[in-house]
Amino acid sequence: MRVYADNAATTRLNPKAKEAMFDYYSTVFGNPSSVHSIGIEAAEALRHSRKNIADLMGCSEEEIYFTSGGSESNNQAIFSAAEFGYQSGKKHIVTTAIEHPSVHNVLKKLKNFGFEVTFLDVDKSGIITTEQVEAAIRHDTCLVTVMYANNEIGTIQPISEIASMCEQKGILFHTDAVQAVGHLDIDCSRECFSMLSASAHKFHGPKGIGLLYCQKGVNLTKLIEGGSQEWGKRAGTENVPAIVGMAVALKEALMNLEERVSKTKYLRNFLLSELLGIDTAFLNGDLERRLSGNINICFPGQSGEGLLLYLNGRGICVSTGSACSTGSVIPSHVLTSMSGEEVAKSSVRISLSEENSIEEMEYMVSVIREFLCN
Repeated sequence: MRVYADNAATTRLNPKAKEAMFDYYSTVFGNPSSVHSIGIEAAEALRHSRKNIADLMGCSEEEIYFTSGGSESNNQAIFSAAEFGYQSGKKHIVTTAIEHPSVHNVLKKLKNFGFEVTFLDVDKSGIITTEQVEAAIRHDTCLVTVMYANNEIGTIQPISEIASMCEQKGILFHTDAVQAVGHLDIDCSRECFSMLSASAHKFHGPKGIGLLYCQKGVNLTKLIEGGSQEWGKRAGTENVPAIVGMAVALKEALMNLEERVSKTKYLRNFLLSELLGIDTAFLNGDLERRLSGNINICFPGQSGEGLLLYLNGRGICVSTGSACSTGSVIPSHVLTSMSGEEVAKSSVRISLSEENSIEEMEYMVSVIREFLCN
């Protein structure tokens, strides 16, 4: 049996999204900046997809900027806030110790330009509090950036409360919502986000396409110079097929959100109850404030990497952490900051979707027990 349980890394492309994309690779393949008929058709598809995504996210079309994915969106959001801070004499940023590398590494780079960054620790449940963030804010804070849901342990932060507090204080707030969009009910019209990042391949859309929501009035810094695409803030010919696919995938994900979450949570709870019955195994992160498909579990004294390789040999795909850190011998910075290096080395991440089955869960339990008994 082959089991794919690494959906936090990427998801299978939704068949309807795949079908919708096809014409824009073959017949309507024009550059949306061209003024001839095929270019105009491509431009209309771009406009239509942007409107659909904006409607689904509760914002205006002018607040959606298409990017190559979550990492680019995070980079543009943070560099934009940093430029504003530099110009206004505010060079302090607040974040958490468990952010994705596309946030963490940008912030470390900004320290070379005189910025100070406060990295807030989370508790053993993987949650940060609004009070922690508020206490860290200074008179020279230009940005607070906190991820919506963690890519490794799946914990969901109190983003609405943090964003509201930042708005009251007049501070830009950005959230890396790559793991959350398409899996949680997010409506920008009722939230106080300054900026939000998302990536299509996390909710059954195509790879290589993402978006940055930027609230009206917040000025973006260009990372790529060139033409006037994306409201003049992101040069380069738009990836129309991928944008069309992302719009369809997001609609499908949100249209069936309650059903998808219910099924995924059922599978997760079944698998988790079986795995927690094994010796001294324990769950990393909070059980309740967690993405429905995420299990990050520690088997003390065992090698997480060894378990991953054993499972892979039996047709089961899981992870030891972020896909962006694959190949690194350094333990997960998320788990290390929460529970220490030994826990990080003994943990695996299992991330499910509605496409998994109870039979797959039973098979995973049997193979994991087999590994632990060897």
